[in-house]
Amino acid sequence: MSSISKKLKNLKDYRSTVDPKVKDEIIIEYAPLIKYIAQRIASRLPSNVELDDLISCGVIGLMDAIEKFDPSRDNKFKTYAEFRIRGSILDELRAQDWVPRSVREKAKLVERAYAKIEAAEGRPATDEEMCAELGVNQEEFYDLLNKAKSVSVLNIDDSASFNKGDKKLIAGLEDNRNSNPFHAVANKGSRDKIKEGIAQLPEKQRLVLSLYYYEDLNLKEIGQVLNVTESRVSQLHTQAIMKLKVKLKTTFDSPEDIAS
Repeated sequence: MSSISKKLKNLKDYRSTVDPKVKDEIIIEYAPLIKYIAQRIASRLPSNVELDDLISCGVIGLMDAIEKFDPSRDNKFKTYAEFRIRGSILDELRAQDWVPRSVREKAKLVERAYAKIEAAEGRPATDEEMCAELGVNQEEFYDLLNKAKSVSVLNIDDSASFNKGDKKLIAGLEDNRNSNPFHAVANKGSRDKIKEGIAQLPEKQRLVLSLYYYEDLNLKEIGQVLNVTESRVSQLHTQAIMKLKVKLKTTFDSPEDIAS
């Protein structure tokens, strides 16, 4: 158990709320983590979204984590805090509904095209197939991807970018004594489909996901590794995320849901 987890356990053994001084200490210690998570989310958002606003939401998420963290469960406080910080930021973005309706419609158009081609071919669509299906040239297709990336951050970041601890929290598996068998099966099915989907991605898209989510490189750094522009890295990331989303939807949703 981490030092913070022990401190919270000792406090909560005697009182229901955390001492303000202890809370301030934790907020100061975790300030770099809040900024890091906020910056990663902001990197794929429109420029009009202020980073400071995301950081403020992250602080609220951390304070919520401090009050609600249960030291008796087999979880690290850092894992739980990351989950709450990210969740608080994404919840605020959803509440603002800052994505224009036209952009949402374009994102749905791209997703449906990916789903249609995958259903027909049994594999993720190529850029050429997507251009033909959408009736656009490559430049117009990439423009659609750039617009759709601001939607995919809300649809996917709160699942695809979670670490192992986050996924356990979401699936209700953080306490093995009370795990739900249905959730366990569903969680395993999701992991298997994500692995299968990643294996089917083009090499550059797989590399972008690996460098971004496992090596913690930002889009600019990944561009330097691949010798492409930051904008192209963003496009590759959006394509990979959309393809994985289609893979999950076609597996777990009904035909009516996929068409909607």
